[in-house]
Amino acid sequence: MSIHKHSSDEAVARNDGPTKASLSVIIPVYNEEQSIPDLLARLLPVLLSLDRSFEIVAVNDGSRDNSLNLLIAALDSLPNLRIIDFRRNFGQTAAMMAGIDHAKGKIIVAIDADLQNDPDDIPLLLAKLDEGYDVASGWRKDRMDAAIRRNFVSRVANRLISWISGVHLHDYGCTLKAYRADVLKGVRLYGEMHRFIPIYAAWMGGRVAEVPVRHHPRKFGNSNYGLERVLKVVLDLIVVKFLDRYLVKPIYVFGSFGALALATSAVTFVWMIAIKFAWGISMISTPLPLVVVMTFLIGILSILLGLLAEIMVRTYFESQKRTHYLVREIYSSEFEK
Repeated sequence: MSIHKHSSDEAVARNDGPTKASLSVIIPVYNEEQSIPDLLARLLPVLLSLDRSFEIVAVNDGSRDNSLNLLIAALDSLPNLRIIDFRRNFGQTAAMMAGIDHAKGKIIVAIDADLQNDPDDIPLLLAKLDEGYDVASGWRKDRMDAAIRRNFVSRVANRLISWISGVHLHDYGCTLKAYRADVLKGVRLYGEMHRFIPIYAAWMGGRVAEVPVRHHPRKFGNSNYGLERVLKVVLDLIVVKFLDRYLVKPIYVFGSFGALALATSAVTFVWMIAIKFAWGISMISTPLPLVVVMTFLIGILSILLGLLAEIMVRTYFESQKRTHYLVREIYSSEFEK
């Protein structure tokens, strides 16, 4: 067996090779040495039954156990396996982003390495894409996790995400999803944003469907996530919503807040004058002068920040020759030259 190693410089050309798989399966891996052999043994027959070219992209997210060695050993029996090895643990979102960056398939499927997702459900997701959808998102309808600490909190978070984003899904946290690769163009993921890919796709005009999938109890180890992740998800969702609504017009946010602050300053000033002449109350005996000055300064600074953000946005788009719109397809008359 020959194992090919690529430097970070060579990775720049990672998608330029002649081989173009029809399907890429991304597996983020973090300390899953007990699950990997079983996962690969169950995954391979499913992929072989699909009658399409495929690749498996395993991203070792800085595992401290024997996960990497087990993946390398699997190269003998899985010639379509590629391993992306991180220098340290960067988190599931970074692992997903690396998998997407290195995937060559026209369709990308993501699956957890802990055996809670069922590889047998992959054909269900692909069948949904064949119906014309751009994203098929797994829904762990009968989730086998802790009732309160995981399931209840997850339901609350999913409803909150659906309400804020306008994309209504029952289960954003299910890793098992299938995507058309073209809907992921230009998507950059940070924090805990990997679960928001269906939102990105929907906002860009993609069709999103939800598919009930099986969910198995965790066999080995413990979950790497705790309740603190809920706060991170909510904060990331605020960022995603802001970028969707105001990326190209940040002055709307800063300017609106600045106008509100200036209006507050004006109303407070009028009230301060009124109580001085109507009731004879000294202005310096109240906090009103301080409120007037502070809200006035906040208003001016907010507007200036908005103008600065506008300059940065224009520099961002123009320096990279990017547009703030996406074209799905271009149609033209056969007579057009």
